[in-house]
Amino acid sequence: MTTKLADLPKAKHFELTAEMARAIEHEVAHYPDSKAASIEALKIVQKHHGYVPDGAYEPVAKLIGMSAAELFGVATFYSLIFKHPVGKHVIKLCDSLSCYLTGYEDVKKAFERKLGIGFGQTTKDNRFTLLPICCLGACDKGPVLMIDDDTHGNVTPDGVDKLLEKYA
Repeated sequence: MTTKLADLPKAKHFELTAEMARAIEHEVAHYPDSKAASIEALKIVQKHHGYVPDGAYEPVAKLIGMSAAELFGVATFYSLIFKHPVGKHVIKLCDSLSCYLTGYEDVKKAFERKLGIGFGQTTKDNRFTLLPICCLGACDKGPVLMIDDDTHGNVTPDGVDKLLEKYA
């Protein structure tokens, strides 16, 4: 099924800054097809805003030579592009088979108890967002999670409080 521009969420005000445009153009220069820079372009917007606002798709897509609907399709496919505001720290808990077999459920419950949120939710103080992620590629260290860009392996329910303290 093809996404049409009319199917996109209503655009909110968004300004593509000169700094973001330069960074996106820099990424585009690394690819023979400018559309191949779509994920990097979305990451640049997300770095500046914490997520990709609805109004970003049109100007960013224009800059990299694709339609806003195509770019939105990339954003919805790639799980590390956030389409809604997230907390200051994003916890991505691996829910792959390897992590599931090594204690994922207990670690998930410990985070939910400690933070008072479930998957896809953000704490009331906007400090943490808890998300599942398919695989972090560290199957020998399960259960594994990432907080922001930091990978943590062999996580136990008893270690959740200490782990969160590092991101206070």
